[in-house]
Amino acid sequence: MKIRNAFVFALMLAVTPASMDAQWIKFPTAGIPRTADGKPDLNAPTPRMPDGKPDLSGIWRQPNGVKYTVNLAADLAPDAVPYQPWAEALYQQRQDNISKDDPVGHCNFPGIPQMEAVPYPYKIANAPGMIVVLYEAFHIYRQIFTDGRELPKDPNPTWMGYSVGRWDGDTLVVDTAGFNDKTWLDTGGRPHSEALHVTERFTRRDLGHMNLQITIDDPKAYTKPWTVSYPITLMPDTELLEYVCNENNRDLQHLVGK
Repeated sequence: MKIRNAFVFALMLAVTPASMDAQWIKFPTAGIPRTADGKPDLNAPTPRMPDGKPDLSGIWRQPNGVKYTVNLAADLAPDAVPYQPWAEALYQQRQDNISKDDPVGHCNFPGIPQMEAVPYPYKIANAPGMIVVLYEAFHIYRQIFTDGRELPKDPNPTWMGYSVGRWDGDTLVVDTAGFNDKTWLDTGGRPHSEALHVTERFTRRDLGHMNLQITIDDPKAYTKPWTVSYPITLMPDTELLEYVCNENNRDLQHLVGK
């Protein structure tokens, strides 16, 4: 059985250019446009559902290794994250200690938005009244309800939060709240409180390319909302792989800090 280790494998991806996450090899995805040589035409037009909205289904991943996993704000100016004083001090402490207490290294869920940035694929699928996301990492599922319901008023705090979605033109807007405060926004250690509200905007540009914009709104940890954006890419002709973290987890002996 092939086992991926959350923290160590992420570091391997940072220095290994080869594709280490090919899954079901040479199993063609049905119904997608292809070039003359039979390869998926990732620049083909955006597929659409019967109601005319973009069809976001498929297997996707963040294509830049662990760039945004380690530093969600990698593309922002160094002073662009508006910390509350306690949050900045805690982030610096985690940085100084080389992220020794990273929850993912202990096989805990990354939460949102880090779950979207880890270098593992995830499958988006349509279902009545919801969009389902199946994450290869940790075998987590996520339900984004599109049936008009509101976020729960007094939710039981969870690792992944509660998500509702709506369409803004051709962009799926997802609001997620109801988190516990045990996750980090990235493996660099950016903290958040239980007041965290994450807004994601998924815009599929064509068959193989989608933009993801993420807004962090947590008044207890940051003085104002802040936004990051990065591309995600389609992974056709493949499938998700079984992921095991707790079995043979060798991270902890390496998470020693300074």
